[in-house]
Amino acid sequence: MKGLSHITFVVQDLERTATFFKRIFEAKEVYDSGDETFSLAKEKFFLIGDLWIAIMEGDKLPTKTYNHIAFKIEESEMENYLQGIQELGLEILEGRSRVAGEGSSIYFYDFDNHLFELHTGTLSGRLKQYQKSKQ
Repeated sequence: MKGLSHITFVVQDLERTATFFKRIFEAKEVYDSGDETFSLAKEKFFLIGDLWIAIMEGDKLPTKTYNHIAFKIEESEMENYLQGIQELGLEILEGRSRVAGEGSSIYFYDFDNHLFELHTGTLSGRLKQYQKSKQ
């Protein structure tokens, strides 16, 4: 395996979701199928850094779950991201309890019930803090 290829989200409104990805994640739109459907439905592709994100037109998720994708941000960026999320009127979840030093997070749902997290920590930092907590 060579790593992650792409992530696809099925969404009701491609334009609204495009605005979401551009506003929150500074995503660069690199493809718009328009009315053509080379895949199952109309779609758009984005790059967030080197990560390929696809959105495809369809029905939104029927329920909200804790399944999510987390993006790494810096602690100093938390307020700016929170402001953008609030400006789009997205539902923000109350954060879970955390071990001190494991990082901070903002959890929020998009318009189609997908859960996203913006997180300031790292895997190595979290494991270090968990190990300290066991002692």
